[in-house]
Amino acid sequence: MLLVHYTGKPLIDNYHVYQHLMDYWTETMQDDCYLIAADGWKAETARVLVKNSKGKEVDKGWACELVPKPLIVARYFARFQEAITGLEAELESLTARISELEEEQGGEEGAFTGLDKVNKANVAAPLKEIKGEKDAKEEADILRQWLKLSGEEADMKKMLKEAEANLDALAYAKYPKLSEEEVKTLVVDDKWLATIAAAIHGEMDRISQNLTRRVKELAERYETPLPEVNSKVAELEARVTAHLKRMGMEV
Repeated sequence: MLLVHYTGKPLIDNYHVYQHLMDYWTETMQDDCYLIAADGWKAETARVLVKNSKGKEVDKGWACELVPKPLIVARYFARFQEAITGLEAELESLTARISELEEEQGGEEGAFTGLDKVNKANVAAPLKEIKGEKDAKEEADILRQWLKLSGEEADMKKMLKEAEANLDALAYAKYPKLSEEEVKTLVVDDKWLATIAAAIHGEMDRISQNLTRRVKELAERYETPLPEVNSKVAELEARVTAHLKRMGMEV
């Protein structure tokens, strides 16, 4: 059906599209079908145990091969993920502001000059020393600003960790409650078809980008009109001819 659907479509090779399906079959769908054939449409989680350097097994969380966690989150807990994404953006902004402040004040005359490392203890120490000094008010303000941002960053990291743990628990608890129809929807629609569709769209984007690049190359190549090119060639030819005549050569 995939070959037939894309047969005769302009610009796109139906066999290139079909190859994406075959690649995905080899990478993922084949294993999924084996699981379904053996166990049915069941989404069962398993603990991820990894041996550490001492040979002891350490629990690294859980996973589900047939229905990965992101599919559960996207379908049932999207608003929780959106909240986490928002926290991540806020944390990134805070971290950037801290880095910017450290860079600005890390020079010879900066507030962080002389500190082996910019951390809470090292920033708080000089702040105590200059407390009450009028001449050091600007420096004290900068140190307080860093401590404030650092505290907000620590709080944000804690909030993010708690939100991620909460979402992880919600997703984990959802698996045993999934019906067979829900598992089919998650696997067929959200996993297989969505992945294949993304691959096909990627193929179309690649074709579009190549076409755009080629059109741009042609536009640059033929940017100068042909009459103008001919005129330039004639002018250069006349110069060469005149130069050869001055050298006594017959043209």
